[in-house]
Amino acid sequence: MLSNSQLTEIVEYQNVYFLGKKIGLQREKLEEITLYESFVLLITGVRRAGKSTLLLQLLNDNKEQSLFLNFEDPRLAGFELPDFQKLDVIIREKSVKNLFFDEIQIVEGWELYVRQKLDEGFKVAVTGSNATLLSREMGTKLTGRNLPYELFPFSYREFLEFKNLENNSFSVEEYMTEGGFPEFLNLDNGLVLQRLLVDVLNRDIAVRYGIRDINSLQQLAIYLISNIGKLVSANKLKDLFGLKSVSAIADYFSHLENTYLVQFLPKFSYSLKTQVRNPKKVYVVDLGLFTHASIVFTDELGRRLENMVYLHLRRKFPEVYYFNEKKECDFIAIKQGKPAEIIQVCYDLNQDNLQREIAGLLDALNYFDEEKGKIITFNQKDRFEKDGKVIEVLPFHEFAG
Repeated sequence: MLSNSQLTEIVEYQNVYFLGKKIGLQREKLEEITLYESFVLLITGVRRAGKSTLLLQLLNDNKEQSLFLNFEDPRLAGFELPDFQKLDVIIREKSVKNLFFDEIQIVEGWELYVRQKLDEGFKVAVTGSNATLLSREMGTKLTGRNLPYELFPFSYREFLEFKNLENNSFSVEEYMTEGGFPEFLNLDNGLVLQRLLVDVLNRDIAVRYGIRDINSLQQLAIYLISNIGKLVSANKLKDLFGLKSVSAIADYFSHLENTYLVQFLPKFSYSLKTQVRNPKKVYVVDLGLFTHASIVFTDELGRRLENMVYLHLRRKFPEVYYFNEKKECDFIAIKQGKPAEIIQVCYDLNQDNLQREIAGLLDALNYFDEEKGKIITFNQKDRFEKDGKVIEVLPFHEFAG
């Protein structure tokens, strides 16, 4: 527990520091977000994606009515549920109505306090770096009272604005290498991303889930980051990493995905059992990690492009799958139960791969009875019809820019 004076000093220090920070590049996600008295705003995402900066942008026009508190501050290590009563005193003294809590989920019972503040008419925003940990509590004490949002590192459009670049294939090439972590782009030091990986594995996974075999966890994470765009399954990787059971690998998969470090793309099927049974494709949350934390020593331009297209779709659509019936198609993006985008990705269309890429796209279009599909390339553009279907070939900078 903390004394009243200790907590007051920490709150004062954090708010002077936080509110004095630069606003930074306005995030696209800001256009979607509104604070309400009746709902807690829940923002999750990988560490260092800019969640705190997004909060700062959200309260920028009303700083004097807002209080910010980051619960990962080492001085708050002893914070317990009764300390919320002391926080209430500070809130009343400051006469604030907007509450912004970063990583509050590390305090057991926090959801009870947030529910109380909603009932009292406060506007509350919570950020965290673990999707499941937060959503579990949201589903108990805060059912129907939360508005969830996910924040990823800079999108391609944000990258262009941040670096003041023109939208062309040269900028795409740069984005493919550097990715979109704001801190890394500011410092241009690969150690920043390597340190980020260590922090996620240790703080967000090993500590929270009591994992002792950190070495196997790290090896698995690096393996997955190095194999973006490829199919993976817990059953096939069990022996490779010397773990005793498939369930142990599956747990690691779950932890890595819940921290947003990697994402697993399921095969499309109307049967949930079929989705679960089939291998999933793996993608990394940001290509800067692939550049600086993988064990791949070739450019892998095709896999980088595929990962970029996945992230673009993942930001826009709640459901994304790969398709593989007779032929394979890279992405099916679903909105309101129907395909919104059917996409094949090919870095360079040529005589050797053109028919294969078209065949996979046509198979998906026929399966869903859709008329139009896209092939996303690095810098090629075209449009043609085949078997009554329209296929649009677009360079990535036109698709995402």
